[in-house]
This record gives sequence, structure tokens and C-alpha cells, in this order.
Amino acid sequence: MTDPDGAPNGLAVLDKPAGWTSHDVVAKCRGILGTRKVGHSGTLDPMATGVLVLGIGRATRLLTFLSGLPKAYEATIAFGVETDSLDADGEVTATHDMDPPTIEAVAAAAAVLTGDILQVPPMVSAIKVDGKRLHQLAREGKEVERQPRPVRVGRFDVAPTDDPMAFTAAVECSSGTYVRVLAADLGHLLGGGAHLTALRRTAVGPFDLAEAQLLPSTEGGTIELLAPSAISRVLATVTVADDLAIDVGHGKVLDRARLGVPDGSVGPWAVLGADGGLLAVYQPHRGATVKPALVLAGS
Repeated sequence: MTDPDGAPNGLAVLDKPAGWTSHDVVAKCRGILGTRKVGHSGTLDPMATGVLVLGIGRATRLLTFLSGLPKAYEATIAFGVETDSLDADGEVTATHDMDPPTIEAVAAAAAVLTGDILQVPPMVSAIKVDGKRLHQLAREGKEVERQPRPVRVGRFDVAPTDDPMAFTAAVECSSGTYVRVLAADLGHLLGGGAHLTALRRTAVGPFDLAEAQLLPSTEGGTIELLAPSAISRVLATVTVADDLAIDVGHGKVLDRARLGVPDGSVGPWAVLGADGGLLAVYQPHRGATVKPALVLAGS
């Protein structure tokens, strides 16, 4: 989708290839789309593949509403070996003389890691400690204490493979959950260690692999964009008539009733025009009023 001036504007769901950082994908898409205004809603490790949601043009401002969405993954976990990155890209730090675990034992351990749990972020992550990202400290050979963080694992289903020391896993979890930490913790619960050998993100909220595009191999390729109104998949939505659309486009503070916000709705709300286009995102204000979190109409 493009603006009247031809500038690209919308969301893109890509299937990130292995070996690429999320920043690599953003840089590639900037070249393909001809704009610097490209961002992503959540990092995928270079080893990982799968769903990466991008915002392009004015729609980069919508990424803040996508970053906290739940995620779904398919993973392969190898038992008996630990690495410093908790995945196959890292250096081996320990080996364990483990018997091949049974499916019953692995499933029982996975159940312990299901639900509301506390998880210690890995050193190879983008979390900041004292102003520095953990992965920067890790590259400097430093390890610092990390505080456990609450996460939710809604699903952690495991299945055996042809390799008796490897299991696949299907994981559904809250934003901020590290699947490689789940793999490492699973190994510890079974009396040894483990690491990820494969990770594929299958969904970010309602955006899944069914609509994910492969990254074009050349800058002459194309990337199909979803309209900014696709944000209505994750936000409550109100539609306004043309007269009110003018005030919304000017970013005016409005009465909840005038905007048409249902009683009990807590927001934020995607505000659509009569043609279905996204005009703005509104949020609660003082008393019975609402104000724009961002305005796209006319910007």
C-alpha cells in the first residue's frame, strides 16, 4: 500500500531466513521499498526463522502496539550439550553424560515450565543492564547478574524425533519469553543440559506463517504491504463518519460517547474512517474524554 505521494505505508509480514539478523532484514527492505522508514516489532535471533512483522512509512508508528503480542514457536532441543548462547550458534560450555530422556520425563519437565513462571534472561540478549545491552557485555567476556522476569508459557508440548537425544517442541508464550532459556531449563530439570538447534516463529499475535512472505532475493523484488488498518486485528476498533473524521484527523480530544467508544472498553482504539482506512489510534484521557496516541490521517 502507498500514500497519495507514492511513499510506501503499511505493515509487512515476512518469513525471516536463517542467518539474518532482524536488522539485516530491515536494511534489505529499506532498499527494496526505497524508504528509510522501516522498523520491526520484535527481534528474532540470526539462527531463527519465521514471522517478523515490519512497519513501513507512517505505519512504523504502529509498531508500539505490536511489540507486546504473544508469540508461537516450533523448536528443536538437543539434550546433553550446553552452549554459551543456549543455541547452536554458541560455543560449547558443557557436556553431560545423559541417558536418552523418555517422552514422559521430557513432558513432565515441560509441564513444570508451563504457566506463569520466572525466567532469567540469557546473557546473549538485547536487555540493558546499567545502560549496556547484555549481548555487548557477553562479547566483552563479561557475565552479570540478571534478575528473573515473569513470563507466561501457555503451551509447551514436546515430541520425540529420530534422534533419541533430540525433541521437538511447540511453544506459545508471552512477549519477552526466551525459548532458548526454556530449552536450557528443560535440560537442567532432567539432570543435565540442553540447547536449541532450531527455532521457527510461527505467529506474532494474529500474524502467522500463512501470510508471511519470503524476503525477495533482489532489490527488484516486491513486498506486499497490509494496510495500516490491519492494526485493528489487535486493537478495539471504532468507525467514524466523515464529519467526525475531520476532528480525528486534527487530533482533537473528544468525548468517549462522541467517538463511539463502548462502555467498559479500556482502549486503545483504532479509529477507522468510513472507507475503512486508519485515521488514528486513540487512548483514554481525563474523565470521559479520549485523546490521540497517534494520528495518521493527513500526516
